[in-house]
Order: sequence, then structure tokens, then C-alpha cells
Amino acid sequence: MVLPIIAFGDTILRKKGEAINSDYIGLKKLIDDMFETMQVASGIGLAAPQVGHSIRLFIVDTITALKHFEEDTEIENIFEGEKGINQIFINAKILKKEGEKCNYNEGCLSIPKIREDIVRHDEVTIQYMDENFKTHIKTFDGLAGRVIQHEYDHIEGVLFVDYLNPLKKRLIKKKLDNISRGIVSVDYRMKFPLKK
Repeated sequence: MVLPIIAFGDTILRKKGEAINSDYIGLKKLIDDMFETMQVASGIGLAAPQVGHSIRLFIVDTITALKHFEEDTEIENIFEGEKGINQIFINAKILKKEGEKCNYNEGCLSIPKIREDIVRHDEVTIQYMDENFKTHIKTFDGLAGRVIQHEYDHIEGVLFVDYLNPLKKRLIKKKLDNISRGIVSVDYRMKFPLKK
């Protein structure tokens, strides 16, 4: 089932997600619904708070995006040779960020029509559980590393626009206010906190 994506301005996007265990009711269905929702919205990552669940769960699928980068000769493919991941992250904890700091243009399904250059480390080591609650520690880089950091921020109550300098924030304030009021056109379901 396709779920509505929570728009900027909703307080759930600012809450730190709660850790869960295998007894979490409806977890498999939630994960399935999140993958379906992400695909319909043409996303490459989605965190549970974005669909109304304040828990430490996010999903990442960079495979489709990387195929698109390979096919589009107009854009510089800085992720050339990367295979991509399709993965579930439960109760994740970032252990370290390393490598170069890279500037890359990011967007967010909860903040549609706004894209900004964000600086992040190229490499991230993360401890997480898979859907069977088996613990893994793995290092990711490239597009996967970047998306994981973005989605991890969501379960910490942080949004990519928080990284912008004060001037940039002022320049996009009206757009952000409009998003929270539902004054934005998207081709996927959204839930707006201030829409009348």
C-alpha cells in the first residue's frame, strides 16, 4: 500500500526515532509499504518518520538511480562503477564518518521541489540490524554512503535543510512554509501539517 509522505513542518520529522525489536507490530507490512511508497515517489531512500512512524527504521535503494546515471550521458557520473544497494536498516547507529567531504545536490521527498548542495563525508561506517534483526557493521561510500547519512538524519530528527547557512535558509523560507501548508504540486501522496 502506498503511504502518504509526511511534509516539512510536521513535528514527527523532528523527533528522534525509538529503537524497535522483532515484536514491533506490522513491521513486515510497514517495510513493504515503505518500498512501494518510495518507488511510486521515485525516491532512493525513505525513513519511517516520513510515513508517520517515529522509529529507527529506514530503507535505501540506489540501484535504479545508478542505472539512470549510467544511461544519462548529459550528467557527470561521479558514482561510476558503483553497484548500488537495496537494503533495510533497523536501529542504525553511525560509528564513524571518514573520507573526503563532498558537496552534492540533495533533495527530500518530505521537502519537494527544493534541492540544495550539502557537504557530507564520502564514507560512513554504520551498525544496523536487517529485517531478521541480525546485526551488521558495514562501511558504505559513494551514493549509498550519502543516502544512508541523509536517511539516518531522519531517524535523528534532522533534515537536510538544517545544514544550510542562514542566508540560504532565509531564501527558501517561503518555499518551506508553502510546503507545510500544502501549496506544492507533487505526483505522490503527501500529508501536510497545516493544510486546511
